[in-house]
Amino acid sequence: MMGEGAIVPVGHIEQRILVIRGERVMLDADLAALYGVETKLLVRTVKRNIERFPRDFMFQLTSKEFENLRCQIGTSSRWGGRRYRPYAFTEHGAIMAASVLNSERAVKVSVYVVRAFVKLREILGAHKQLSQKLAELEKRLEGHDEQIAALIEAIRELMTPPPAAERKRIGFTR
Repeated sequence: MMGEGAIVPVGHIEQRILVIRGERVMLDADLAALYGVETKLLVRTVKRNIERFPRDFMFQLTSKEFENLRCQIGTSSRWGGRRYRPYAFTEHGAIMAASVLNSERAVKVSVYVVRAFVKLREILGAHKQLSQKLAELEKRLEGHDEQIAALIEAIRELMTPPPAAERKRIGFTR
């Protein structure tokens, strides 16, 4: 979805959004790349303005979380060689990072970052609605299973011929 004068396609940003600790986040290196700055500059600027980044805006990954992330991605080259654990930025943290960086590119790209987070939220909402509808359908059909089975059994009984009664033989017997 490239908008007029788009710097980065929203789809590209969506691929960088991860779920960590139940939050949709972007890692510092990915955010820095989008904003056109080095990761260390982003982190340094954020640390200088740490009062603007409460825990619901940004958090640092634990060693275990970072190791799990490396295993999931299958390679460490994307974030390899780091001396510190990465920081994860929520949607609000990503916007705040753009505001503290105060560069033209960061401000422009932040609009696309917000759109990517919103699009993912909409997609997840649609999946939740579908899941709820399926659950409702299952509940409605639960009682019908027995009724359907009874109906099939009745049809089978009608299809099977009645047991042959002892017939009197007609004709001569010896």
